[in-house]
Amino acid sequence: MKIYTKTGDTGKTALIGGTRVKKNDVRLEAYGTIDELNSFVGLLISFLPENDENINFLLEIQNTLFDLGSNLALDTNAPNAEKYNISFDEKSVQKLEKEIDRLSENLPKLKSFLLPGGSKTASICHVCRTISRRTERKICTMSEFFYVKKEVLSYANRLTDYFFALSRFLNKGTNKEFFYEKQ
Repeated sequence: MKIYTKTGDTGKTALIGGTRVKKNDVRLEAYGTIDELNSFVGLLISFLPENDENINFLLEIQNTLFDLGSNLALDTNAPNAEKYNISFDEKSVQKLEKEIDRLSENLPKLKSFLLPGGSKTASICHVCRTISRRTERKICTMSEFFYVKKEVLSYANRLTDYFFALSRFLNKGTNKEFFYEKQ
């Protein structure tokens, strides 16, 4: 099987359901940004020690991001769209919240804005956080034109909080957590 299909050579691609749209369609912008985020999550995992306690949850996030992208790539107006529907519900959001609480429970209180950075892994978390925030904005734009499940937007929003909490968790005890100081 060849990896190239040539079906996108004219600047169009197919949504799930077969509808062809331009490659700069808001839906592609949304799920393309999810793909970018997923790649950076993979990079983050590659920087963690093999036995790091956070790897399994990050792998779960990567799988959930595929489900999230599939939800956005589905043309809900296509014939038989329901047969392609990927389940996505509040449980994914609740798992993120539970993990954010676990990561945050022993962290010092914030007294100021946190500067992105610190250790290499925490710095990559901040990149993931900002891409996640952009993903959320892209999904908001998409929702102005197309149906988006509320849980999808909630998950994207909560994911930014998760990466923030993970960055702080990974920086804990490193003396590499730096705060904004008004100049």
